[in-house]
Amino acid sequence: MAIPRTTAAQSRAARPPVTGPARLLPALSLKRRTTLEAYAFLAPFLAVYAVFLIWPFMKGVWISLHEWNLLAVAFDPSAKTLLGLDNYRRMLFGEDLSWVAFALWPIKGAFVAAAGYAWWRVRAGSGTRPVALWLTVLAIAAVLLLGWQPAEGGRWYDSRFWPVVGNTVLFVALTVPLTTAAALGMALALNREGRAATTMRTLFFLSQVLSVTVVTLVWQIMFSPTQGLIANVTTAMGFEPIVWLTSENLAMPAIVIASVWWSVGFPMVIFLSGLSQIPPDLYEAARIDNAGAWARFRFITWPMLRRTTVFVLVFEIVLHFQVFGQSHLITGGGPNDETQVLVRYIYQTAFRDSELGQASALAVFLFVLMLGFSALQLRLSREEG
Repeated sequence: MAIPRTTAAQSRAARPPVTGPARLLPALSLKRRTTLEAYAFLAPFLAVYAVFLIWPFMKGVWISLHEWNLLAVAFDPSAKTLLGLDNYRRMLFGEDLSWVAFALWPIKGAFVAAAGYAWWRVRAGSGTRPVALWLTVLAIAAVLLLGWQPAEGGRWYDSRFWPVVGNTVLFVALTVPLTTAAALGMALALNREGRAATTMRTLFFLSQVLSVTVVTLVWQIMFSPTQGLIANVTTAMGFEPIVWLTSENLAMPAIVIASVWWSVGFPMVIFLSGLSQIPPDLYEAARIDNAGAWARFRFITWPMLRRTTVFVLVFEIVLHFQVFGQSHLITGGGPNDETQVLVRYIYQTAFRDSELGQASALAVFLFVLMLGFSALQLRLSREEG
């Protein structure tokens, strides 16, 4: 029986019409054509990302290398001076420093002696070369870095910078674990069917959609020692009202409480989504084996939520490192800079003091700080997994 042959014209007619970006591509291999189509679809997003994120970031890095007065440059674009890394040096180490060869010589001598002893042991056959190399690097770094001393009228570091960084890290260290733990507990309690659970989820998430201005006004009233709800409760119990916002010891906890209440809704929804992905068969098998609630959480829920928890932690770290509104509106950074945070310090440096170059250096430092914490968290979670 003869097999009918298909002509080239019939084959071309039988092919589906080519539409979209593929019409613009020549006859390429399927894999390469698919890759080019993917880049074509991604091009609009990449263009917007580059214009509104990558370019401003690179511009900020460029500004951080200059003495850039905001008002002066606005009227005269040439009124800026290239400083190199001077803004970073002033921020991290100080200004008007001079290198003194014999400054802190006992400490530098100890490092040099340790490196020399390590190389002597290597020559004697009882030491290792990597240890000797590391000690040599430390000795060189100690000689170079410890020789810097502030000259007359100079200083070691920005007197406000490191305390502000400490306040920001303290805020993140308090807020992130509390928010994560509260969101997980609420998700476990509301991970069930029913109208009541749905209503409670909605109520707990409502705080997330409020603006920071509304949140700060609510909590300013709550913390008021004369008309606040907390003051009324403590007075009714026979105690003196607590002065939250003007106390150096309680102002930061007050901001932490307001921030946890405001931001707990979103991670709760993320944990609810993670809980819905856990197979119910695992819990049924655990109940058959007479496993209690704590055992089910420890051996089923927590391991299955590990990736979700990492995402929540990284998201909360990045979010809370950028805290601004709570400090700015509730306490104004006070009292005595106890609640001054890095973003508010950047804002004041740029728009109050008109030092845009220094503010850009602070912003780059904040970016590196957030990137470092996020990378560390991801690395630790990958090692645990």
